[in-house]
Amino acid sequence: MKILIADDHELLRDTLSLLFQQAGDLEADLAADVDSAVEKIATDGPYDLVLLDISMPGMNGLDGLDRVIRTEGAKRIGILTGNDSPALAEDALARGAIGFVPKTLPAKSLINAVRFMCAGETYLPANFMSRAGRDEPSNEIRDKLLPREYEVLRHLAQGMTNKEIARLLGVSEATIKVHVKAVFRKLSVQNRTQAALYARNAGVE
Repeated sequence: MKILIADDHELLRDTLSLLFQQAGDLEADLAADVDSAVEKIATDGPYDLVLLDISMPGMNGLDGLDRVIRTEGAKRIGILTGNDSPALAEDALARGAIGFVPKTLPAKSLINAVRFMCAGETYLPANFMSRAGRDEPSNEIRDKLLPREYEVLRHLAQGMTNKEIARLLGVSEATIKVHVKAVFRKLSVQNRTQAALYARNAGVE
């Protein structure tokens, strides 16, 4: 998997590059600002994943993310940050990022996050969803969802597949897919993992 690490801290770039090299299946190129990242993507892309430091020169908040997204050759973009903010993570995902990766992640967790994003899955640290869940009691989730959607969320949180939920509720798998998409939209989550974490931390049983 081909990764571009865009960060203005040389030590961090070199450390991540070495870490990815040791992983065996990750190949890393480096950039120090948004301009050089865009140039690198255009000349050496496509990249399976571009990791963008949110505070490096040229980012201007998340405006740099928009610019990189428009660059052909950046298949997926993850935000690399020292800012442990769920609100910022939500904004980044809404703009098209596939993940939000705190620089405080342990090495093994970081490697797993990178592989996860390269596979096309959205990544957020579990504790981000935990915080969101604590502020969202299950009765408030009930208010957001239709009764059948809430029922689907309960089973989803138990790790059941769409086919298993459909069989249990006596409906088609296509119907369950519609409910799952509605749950994602109404709870502002990106995938089944996030929805399950959200539900568990909100006390949905």
